[in-house]
Amino acid sequence: MKLGMVGLPNVGKSTLFNALAGGGAQSANYPFCTIEPNVGIVSVPDIRLDKLSEIYHPKKVTPAILEFVDIAGLVKGASKGEGLGNKFLANIREVDAIIHVVRCFEDPNIVHVDGSIDPVRDIETINLELIFSDIEILQRRIDKLKKQAKGDKSLLGQISVLEDLLKWLEDGKSARGFEPSSEDDQKLIDSLGLLSNKPIIYAANLSEDDYKSGLDSHFAFKKVMEFAKSENAAIFPICAKIEEELSDMSLEDKKLFLEDLGLSESGLDRIIKTSYDLLGLISYLTAGEPEVRAWTISKGTLAPQAAGKIHTDFEKGFIRAEVIAFDDFIKYGDMAAAKEKGLVRLEGKNYVMQDGDIVLFRFNV
Repeated sequence: MKLGMVGLPNVGKSTLFNALAGGGAQSANYPFCTIEPNVGIVSVPDIRLDKLSEIYHPKKVTPAILEFVDIAGLVKGASKGEGLGNKFLANIREVDAIIHVVRCFEDPNIVHVDGSIDPVRDIETINLELIFSDIEILQRRIDKLKKQAKGDKSLLGQISVLEDLLKWLEDGKSARGFEPSSEDDQKLIDSLGLLSNKPIIYAANLSEDDYKSGLDSHFAFKKVMEFAKSENAAIFPICAKIEEELSDMSLEDKKLFLEDLGLSESGLDRIIKTSYDLLGLISYLTAGEPEVRAWTISKGTLAPQAAGKIHTDFEKGFIRAEVIAFDDFIKYGDMAAAKEKGLVRLEGKNYVMQDGDIVLFRFNV
């Protein structure tokens, strides 16, 4: 899973990136201190892997992976080359979802590019730049299809769909709110990699004091929450400074620090859970002495396609899957004992994978 981080300059985006991904992004009190995109890769925490490792003592443990891409702060006109230009938007066109870091903290020592704290205005500025960038992509695709349609009239339907979407974007609305008339039309739109079509998470960056004291009466956060609700987007509060402190702590110190704040998990853990829910993702597990591993798939994935995540031959020659729920396995701690209790199931090609399934795929090529 790959997440792109966007926001205006000086909203705490690179500070948060450093804390979450340990990527060493430059962070300073002036606009455009991030020049090249920063990429950080983190392991997805999964206590199930720890428990399976205690049983199998594997040579290798491979968790699911989350990749963060932090681009330069965007400003009004970025899609037309203002600030550091539209080319930086291209760096997040391949991500699965976007984390939009929104400044909700007051600090006279950290300049705001527009001179004041107004999270909804900031969100709309970024969203419009993503839409403008998409309009340019869409216009080029429509022009190309029109040329091809001179010799292939079957493309006229695609052109009609994309022209309707173009009008929608030109009204200042994000592509993710557009409702095409068919599944094929949706697949066409999804194939374009439009930034405003990607699922979005609003990360409201608060001061340490505001984060610790509660959000019930926090004006800026409530504004972001109302905006996110209006477009069915995900939102969570976060304090980049606190996450920065956590990133340098041992696991034991981190746990105590979170308990003092009345929290059960870090911002990274919450981002991962929110992202999985937003994208409809789950993990299945494979376990043995050579390796214990988590595999990320979409909810609703059938067993053969899940097997294909390991190797294409597994999908092509799929015979069946031996499946046991994680909790059932842990209850007995041994596959042979679980089989005796009838908890290991043989599933065929139509089996829908469930989160936490421990699977052994049988195949023949």
